Amino acid sequence: MPQGHFKKADFKSGSVVCRVLALKTYFILYVASQERSTEFYKKIFASEPVLFVSGMTEFALSDNCLLGIMPAVDIKRILGPLLPEPSIKHPSGEIYMIVDDPLEYHKRALSAGAIELSPLKERGWGDIAAYSLDLDGNVLVFAKKITS
Repeated sequence: MPQGHFKKADFKSGSVVCRVLALKTYFILYVASQERSTEFYKKIFASEPVLFVSGMTEFALSDNCLLGIMPAVDIKRILGPLLPEPSIKHPSGEIYMIVDDPLEYHKRALSAGAIELSPLKERGWGDIAAYSLDLDGNVLVFAKKITS
């Protein structure tokens, strides 16, 4: 593994011991329209992207995590014919975000055109969470830890 690619130090965060694997993480969604999806996520996050160039939009989710928006035609051109055609028929993953006010984020997503999959409610794993589907069929989850 290349040096500097992974951080070896462990640290404690509350009662959980975490190992930092990546210095920065990008989650990149392949979308039908970069401009349409950029406007959608601007409304949800109530912020501007940190990068907007032809072929890529980036939103900072935290200091070390970014959400990228890339036109599906561009990734297909980059990776070639072995990459399956993008489809919104069946979501293959989700973006699960712990936020201060999940209901507010969920409402903004719905008002921007997302489809509600499940309203904000208590979940069995100790969070309250709301689920929606973005304009390209990606599952978005806004959640908060339940405090006792």
